Amino acid sequence: MEAKPKSEHLLALKVMRLTRPTLASPIIVSCDSTDLPGNTLNNELKNDITALQGMETLAVGQFMMLPQSFGNIYLGEIFSSYLCVHNGSSQLVKDVIVKADLQTSSQRIPLSGHNVEPKELAPDSTVDEVIHHEVKEIGTHILVCEVTYTPTSPVASPLSFRKFFKFQVVKPLDVKTKVYNAESDDVYLEAQIQNQTAGPICLEKVVLESSHLFSVTTLNTNPEGESIYGRVNVLDSGSSRQYLYCLTPQPNVSKDSKTGNPIYATNIGKLDIVWRSNLGERGRLQTSQLLRVVPDFGDLRVKMRDIPSKAFLEKPVNFKCHIVNTSERSMDIMLGLESNNSLAWCGVSERVIGNLRSGASCDIPLCLIPLDTGLVPLALATPGSIYRDSKLKTGNG
Repeated sequence: MEAKPKSEHLLALKVMRLTRPTLASPIIVSCDSTDLPGNTLNNELKNDITALQGMETLAVGQFMMLPQSFGNIYLGEIFSSYLCVHNGSSQLVKDVIVKADLQTSSQRIPLSGHNVEPKELAPDSTVDEVIHHEVKEIGTHILVCEVTYTPTSPVASPLSFRKFFKFQVVKPLDVKTKVYNAESDDVYLEAQIQNQTAGPICLEKVVLESSHLFSVTTLNTNPEGESIYGRVNVLDSGSSRQYLYCLTPQPNVSKDSKTGNPIYATNIGKLDIVWRSNLGERGRLQTSQLLRVVPDFGDLRVKMRDIPSKAFLEKPVNFKCHIVNTSERSMDIMLGLESNNSLAWCGVSERVIGNLRSGASCDIPLCLIPLDTGLVPLALATPGSIYRDSKLKTGNG
């Protein structure tokens, strides 16, 4: 892209975006040899220098094409541009300064030419500079270039001119997340990443950088530690990938000073995504801090411990019921066991647990007998509340 200054200026400014070239593809127009045009169209396609010999009907080029405009730039890519100031006059020009700023919707970013020493430019000489900037905002961007110089004539005063180059920054990836709170206090994050660029990309890295309150385990690898999507994770335009992570709270989680209950963190971390285009251009995208909704346990939290993942029909199942007082006051606990068509409880159906102070917990041994196959929900009742917790998978023994 060339910006020609007005005729009174001795210098000319040229600005070109530096990017990987694209492949020039032929325009495919063909027909059967028995049709009216005969082999005319086919012969023209074979003579097209951009067509690949032997595969003329495929939109595959063999020549690289330089960019003709700034085009669209994707968020997270490195914007690179070449600035060239040429002295096309016969005079020596002094005090040449080339400044470049990037104007976004929220800020003005200096790129070059600030706090630099002025230069002299002889006739038919140039001042060249390459600028780089990682794009971190979406929307309209304007590259503002300003050239300041002083002619060598005795009465000359400093002159300057500015040129503006506008381009759009668009979103390359659409990232959707879902957060699940498990009864074990683990947090599961599901992330869906969709390619919104015009062509295929290769996902080099998709990592969850957890906060200091969690340790993260990726669930996107096979037993050999390799990615389930293969060594080369190619994502076509419009296609999606799904990733799953498990976050485990650190053992030194801070506790409430009044109740002694753990303080559950809402900030779980952020996703760091690195990709490359089909010609190797690198891009990086980081999400904002991902938050979760802290589960509300009410006054009591009930969990099942040491419960097997499956049980056999009409065989006793022993486990423990873990009760935590999450309120700010002491409570008198009474536990009720309700049998139904799917299971029968062994022992006393109602029992008094006793007083449980704020933040304290207790383990109660329980035993049940499955009466039906499938997933069986367990219901534990306390005065005024029913807590439905784990599900037991039963089958024939």
